[in-house]
Amino acid sequence: MNVHHYYPIDVVNGPGTRCTLFVAGCEHQCPGCYNKSTWRPDSGRVFTLEDENRIIDDLNDLRIPRQGLSLSGGDPLHPHNLSAILHLVKRVRAECEGKDIWLWTGYQLGTLSDAQREVTSLINVLIDGKFIQALKDPALIWRGSSNQVIHRLR
Repeated sequence: MNVHHYYPIDVVNGPGTRCTLFVAGCEHQCPGCYNKSTWRPDSGRVFTLEDENRIIDDLNDLRIPRQGLSLSGGDPLHPHNLSAILHLVKRVRAECEGKDIWLWTGYQLGTLSDAQREVTSLINVLIDGKFIQALKDPALIWRGSSNQVIHRLR
Protein backbone atom coordinates (compact mmCIF):
# COMPACT_ATOMS: atom_id res chain seq x y z
CA MET A 1 0.00 0.00 0.00
CA ASN A 2 1.11 3.55 -0.68
CA VAL A 3 0.20 6.64 1.31
CA HIS A 4 0.03 10.33 0.55
CA HIS A 5 -0.36 11.99 3.92
CA TYR A 6 -0.47 11.15 7.57
CA TYR A 7 -1.72 13.69 10.07
CA PRO A 8 -0.94 12.69 13.67
CA ILE A 9 -3.27 15.44 14.92
CA ASP A 10 -6.44 16.15 12.93
CA VAL A 11 -9.74 17.73 13.99
CA VAL A 12 -11.45 17.78 10.56
CA ASN A 13 -11.85 14.15 9.42
CA GLY A 14 -14.23 12.78 12.05
CA PRO A 15 -15.16 13.70 15.60
CA GLY A 16 -12.64 14.80 18.20
CA THR A 17 -8.89 14.83 17.79
CA ARG A 18 -7.76 12.01 15.51
CA CYS A 19 -4.95 10.48 13.53
CA THR A 20 -5.74 10.55 9.80
CA LEU A 21 -4.14 8.50 7.03
CA PHE A 22 -4.67 9.26 3.33
CA VAL A 23 -3.85 6.24 1.16
CA ALA A 24 -3.18 5.99 -2.58
CA GLY A 25 -5.41 4.23 -5.09
CA CYS A 26 -8.96 4.99 -6.21
CA GLU A 27 -10.90 3.28 -9.00
CA HIS A 28 -13.80 5.75 -8.81
CA GLN A 29 -11.98 8.89 -10.03
CA CYS A 30 -14.99 11.09 -9.33
CA PRO A 31 -15.24 14.35 -11.30
CA GLY A 32 -14.63 17.22 -8.89
CA CYS A 33 -12.59 15.09 -6.47
CA TYR A 34 -10.44 17.30 -4.22
CA ASN A 35 -7.76 14.62 -3.90
CA LYS A 36 -6.94 13.55 -7.49
CA SER A 37 -3.26 13.11 -6.66
CA THR A 38 -4.19 9.97 -4.70
CA TRP A 39 -5.91 8.10 -7.55
CA ARG A 40 -2.94 6.01 -8.74
CA PRO A 41 -2.14 3.09 -6.38
CA ASP A 42 1.59 3.59 -7.01
CA SER A 43 1.54 7.33 -6.18
CA GLY A 44 2.77 8.70 -2.89
CA ARG A 45 5.21 6.55 -0.94
CA VAL A 46 5.23 3.02 0.44
CA PHE A 47 3.50 2.53 3.79
CA THR A 48 6.05 0.96 6.13
CA LEU A 49 6.04 -0.87 9.44
CA GLU A 50 7.53 2.31 10.92
CA ASP A 51 4.49 4.26 9.68
CA GLU A 52 2.15 1.67 11.18
CA ASN A 53 4.01 1.74 14.51
CA ARG A 54 3.88 5.55 14.57
CA ILE A 55 0.09 5.49 14.14
CA ILE A 56 -0.27 3.03 17.03
CA ASP A 57 2.08 5.12 19.20
CA ASP A 58 0.24 8.35 18.32
CA LEU A 59 -3.15 6.81 19.13
CA ASN A 60 -1.81 5.72 22.52
CA ASP A 61 -0.05 9.03 23.30
CA LEU A 62 -1.62 10.33 26.50
CA ARG A 63 -0.14 13.82 26.07
CA ILE A 64 -2.48 14.48 23.13
CA PRO A 65 -5.49 12.20 23.55
CA ARG A 66 -6.97 11.03 20.24
CA GLN A 67 -10.48 9.68 19.82
CA GLY A 68 -9.46 7.43 16.97
CA LEU A 69 -8.16 6.82 13.47
CA SER A 70 -9.60 8.13 10.20
CA LEU A 71 -8.80 6.33 6.93
CA SER A 72 -9.30 8.17 3.65
CA GLY A 73 -7.60 8.61 0.33
CA GLY A 74 -7.71 7.61 -2.44
CA ASP A 75 -9.79 4.73 -1.20
CA PRO A 76 -8.78 2.52 1.74
CA LEU A 77 -10.99 -0.25 0.31
CA HIS A 78 -9.24 -0.24 -3.08
CA PRO A 79 -8.17 -3.86 -3.75
CA HIS A 80 -4.52 -2.81 -3.68
CA ASN A 81 -4.92 -1.52 -0.11
CA LEU A 82 -7.02 -4.20 1.54
CA SER A 83 -4.37 -6.39 3.16
CA ALA A 84 -2.45 -3.45 4.67
CA ILE A 85 -5.64 -1.71 5.85
CA LEU A 86 -6.92 -4.95 7.39
CA HIS A 87 -3.64 -5.44 9.22
CA LEU A 88 -3.69 -1.84 10.48
CA VAL A 89 -7.28 -1.93 11.75
CA LYS A 90 -6.62 -5.25 13.50
CA ARG A 91 -3.65 -3.69 15.27
CA VAL A 92 -5.66 -0.62 16.28
CA ARG A 93 -8.39 -2.87 17.70
CA ALA A 94 -5.84 -4.97 19.60
CA GLU A 95 -3.44 -2.26 20.79
CA CYS A 96 -5.45 0.98 21.10
CA GLU A 97 -8.18 0.42 23.63
CA GLY A 98 -11.26 2.61 23.22
CA LYS A 99 -10.22 4.18 19.91
CA ASP A 100 -12.74 4.34 17.08
CA ILE A 101 -12.01 3.86 13.37
CA TRP A 102 -13.70 5.87 10.63
CA LEU A 103 -13.26 4.98 6.95
CA TRP A 104 -14.25 6.84 3.76
CA THR A 105 -14.84 4.86 0.55
CA GLY A 106 -16.40 5.37 -2.86
CA TYR A 107 -17.80 1.84 -2.74
CA GLN A 108 -21.29 1.34 -1.34
CA LEU A 109 -21.84 -0.81 1.73
CA GLY A 110 -24.24 -3.17 -0.06
CA THR A 111 -21.77 -3.92 -2.86
CA LEU A 112 -18.62 -4.65 -0.86
CA SER A 113 -16.57 -7.77 -1.56
CA ASP A 114 -15.90 -10.31 1.19
CA ALA A 115 -12.41 -8.87 1.70
CA GLN A 116 -13.81 -5.34 2.00
CA ARG A 117 -16.46 -6.58 4.45
CA GLU A 118 -13.73 -8.11 6.60
CA VAL A 119 -12.28 -4.61 7.03
CA THR A 120 -15.66 -2.98 7.70
CA SER A 121 -16.45 -5.62 10.33
CA LEU A 122 -13.68 -4.06 12.43
CA ILE A 123 -14.43 -0.34 12.02
CA ASN A 124 -16.92 1.91 13.77
CA VAL A 125 -18.10 4.23 11.02
CA LEU A 126 -18.16 3.88 7.24
CA ILE A 127 -18.87 6.85 4.99
CA ASP A 128 -19.70 5.36 1.61
CA GLY A 129 -20.55 6.47 -1.90
CA LYS A 130 -18.82 8.24 -4.73
CA PHE A 131 -18.48 12.00 -4.63
CA ILE A 132 -21.04 13.47 -7.06
CA GLN A 133 -20.29 17.05 -8.05
CA ALA A 134 -23.96 17.88 -8.75
CA LEU A 135 -24.82 16.83 -5.17
CA LYS A 136 -21.95 18.71 -3.53
CA ASP A 137 -23.04 20.41 -0.33
CA PRO A 138 -20.49 22.33 1.77
CA ALA A 139 -22.93 22.30 4.71
CA LEU A 140 -22.65 18.51 5.09
CA ILE A 141 -20.51 17.26 7.93
CA TRP A 142 -17.91 14.58 7.05
CA ARG A 143 -19.30 14.16 3.51
CA GLY A 144 -18.78 15.97 0.23
CA SER A 145 -22.05 15.18 -1.53
CA SER A 146 -25.53 14.36 -0.29
CA ASN A 147 -25.58 10.83 -1.77
CA GLN A 148 -22.84 9.73 0.61
CA VAL A 149 -24.09 7.89 3.70
CA ILE A 150 -22.66 7.73 7.22
CA HIS A 151 -23.06 4.17 8.50
CA ARG A 152 -22.52 3.70 12.23
CA LEU A 153 -21.46 0.06 12.30
CA ARG A 154 -20.41 -0.41 15.93
